[in-house]
Amino acid sequence: MRSVTDRLIQGSVWLSFSRAIVNGLSALSTFILAWYLAPSDFGLVAIATTIQIILSSVTDLSLGQALIRHDSPSEVHFSAVWTLSVTRSAILGLVFAAGAYPIAEFYNEPRLIGVMFALSFSLFMSGLANPRRVMLQRDLIFWQEFVLNVSQKLVGFVVTVAIAAIYQSYWALVIGTLAYQVTNIIVSYTVLPFWPRITFRHARELFSFSLWLTAGQIVNTLNWRVEYLLIGKWLGAAELGHYTVGNTLSTLPTREATAPLNQTIYPGFSRVRHDPVRLTAAYQRAQALLAAVALPAGIGMAVVADPMIRLALGEKWVPAIFIVQSLASVFALQTLGSLVQALGMAKGQTKLLFIRDSQMLVTRVPIIIVGLLLAGLPGVIYARVLTGLISTVVNMLLVKRLIGLAFFQQLAANFRALVSVALMAAAVWGLSHVLSTPTDKAALTLHLAILVITGGVIYVGSSFVLWLAMKRPNGPETEVQRIVVKFLSKAKRIAVAKSA
Repeated sequence: MRSVTDRLIQGSVWLSFSRAIVNGLSALSTFILAWYLAPSDFGLVAIATTIQIILSSVTDLSLGQALIRHDSPSEVHFSAVWTLSVTRSAILGLVFAAGAYPIAEFYNEPRLIGVMFALSFSLFMSGLANPRRVMLQRDLIFWQEFVLNVSQKLVGFVVTVAIAAIYQSYWALVIGTLAYQVTNIIVSYTVLPFWPRITFRHARELFSFSLWLTAGQIVNTLNWRVEYLLIGKWLGAAELGHYTVGNTLSTLPTREATAPLNQTIYPGFSRVRHDPVRLTAAYQRAQALLAAVALPAGIGMAVVADPMIRLALGEKWVPAIFIVQSLASVFALQTLGSLVQALGMAKGQTKLLFIRDSQMLVTRVPIIIVGLLLAGLPGVIYARVLTGLISTVVNMLLVKRLIGLAFFQQLAANFRALVSVALMAAAVWGLSHVLSTPTDKAALTLHLAILVITGGVIYVGSSFVLWLAMKRPNGPETEVQRIVVKFLSKAKRIAVAKSA
């Protein structure tokens, strides 16, 4: 367990460096594009990309996850995955392009035709990527993953920002996506050499595991993307633009803060899936660490959303403030049960995950529609908060079913993080009301910095005090202490070796 945990933590640290770069580029890209483009530009591209994502998810074969769980995948398995992926992506590209005219007519938006034609190439290229890439996760190898993640994000960032700055057109978003896909293909084959051949052998074997994952992916994507289509149709591109940017910023801190652990945890769970005691221990440690990072990141974003958006995006994006304040908080809380996906896949309970996703779909969509009809965009946000909290409870109950860990035991493992983040949010919220929000850019920057530093100090300080008061129980603080001691010990050995 120690060996696997150490590799997971090392991988998470290594990937944290990657995600820090990717996170920085994503945030910087959003802020720059928000200055150059109008909300309606974001809304226009969001309609096309939402349809693209839904279409991709409906036909997603989840073959990569099947390879991760396979005991000994061969070159034939990789070629079979590549063949199936290319076949699927070619068909999808043609279907997506064929739907351009009727969809543009439905939304009364002629510009959608060109956007969808361009994105059809993105769909086709998605199937050409190297299938061996997924083995980096399976074997807990991370430096190559770092190269892949950073290179494709960097190219996409440069292309998108350059086009936006020069032409101030929504095409920056489209061409940036294409550049991202091309880079992914080139780098994936450069870092992991592989010469695929066309074969359909082992297709049935791969499908036997991925069937329920594919079905769950279809339901899950509809679950999280249907409101984009509804907002675009009923409220227009400008409102959809506010929602798109607000939702992106809301997910950014939680997603990027937890991505390294999320990326490594499924292979880690898979390695100990036959040992219930070790699996439960691994889940508790991983979940506590995830919450300790995600809660301050997400709720911290919520409490500083007002000055941050005014400073970074400008006054035309003020309607997005409420969206970020609401959704960033609920995204953070949802991490309390988010590892159930990796846990269910590791235990082979993919049908159970599909049932959960289906139940959430039939619960979530009607609530969002009612919210939209009654209160417009704010109604959608209220509905998202409600359904997000319901989803958190459902996931935690599912964890209990999978490994027998009671609901309140799961909450207790995150007690210090929950109390500390509550103290942080209260302090920052109170301070932001004591200090009136300035309008000058320099003063606004200082104001934001004061709030962020205050929140960070209070969260870290209260977590440490609670940990000491509870007599230093095992938890995220223990993991951090062990990493620091190990790092200092290694540094000391290197220093001694050099002096000798």
